[in-house]
Amino acid sequence: MKDSRHIVSRDNPLFKSLRTIADDPRRHGFALADGIHLVSTCLTRGVAIVKLLVSESGLKNSEIAALLPGAAGIDCVVLRDNLFREVSGVSTPTGIAAVIAIPRASDAAPQGDAVLLDAVQDAGNVGAILRTAAAAGVHQVLLGTGCAGAWTARVLRAGQGAHFSLAIREQVNLAAVLAARSATSVATVASGGRSLYELDLSGPLLWLVGNEGAGLSAELIAAADLRTTIPLAGGTESLNVAAATAVCLFEASRQRLKTNQP
Repeated sequence: MKDSRHIVSRDNPLFKSLRTIADDPRRHGFALADGIHLVSTCLTRGVAIVKLLVSESGLKNSEIAALLPGAAGIDCVVLRDNLFREVSGVSTPTGIAAVIAIPRASDAAPQGDAVLLDAVQDAGNVGAILRTAAAAGVHQVLLGTGCAGAWTARVLRAGQGAHFSLAIREQVNLAAVLAARSATSVATVASGGRSLYELDLSGPLLWLVGNEGAGLSAELIAAADLRTTIPLAGGTESLNVAAATAVCLFEASRQRLKTNQP
């Protein structure tokens, strides 16, 4: 890494800039990948790091010390622990973070499978869905209005590096995407849909996933080609939205693996 600068005051202009990036990544076009795992993933995958941030105590961490030789040539900033905590937003951060540029998103219609999120507000759920999509081989995720920001630090932490395997679009008009679709759209609903396990999921699919409490909007449900419900044990009302998405994506994966078996 390049020779580091040391920030010790909240009045430092660079510290103020880092705070604004952490507070609103989409507005500034940069995101904060916080933690040893995410920084390591950025370095391993060749993600362009604009700045490397390390806390004073982080410099003494053996895992962080092992990462730094791989950050040669990257601008490094050392922050006092309390300042690093403010930027990170975590009460006990590991002590390293990377400022990265948010990739430009294509406006092209989804090709192949995609997950469309309708007002999924919890950062942990959004991050878990991104992680599940990447694991299931679904490389496109479109977030409608009302969703937690995909590039916020909390969603990045929950995604555990999945962001760097996906094409992510935010603030998308989901109804317009459905109107121009070339794949079968499937609305996930808590009740009243066809059983997930009765559907043919072998072709390209657009999975519609709704808000944690209200579910999908009536407009999107009406526009979808299919409605599906995951059969649950008696007395159970619903699954967490991230868990339900995982069941759906991996049921499609299971069907395709079975079809491709000799």
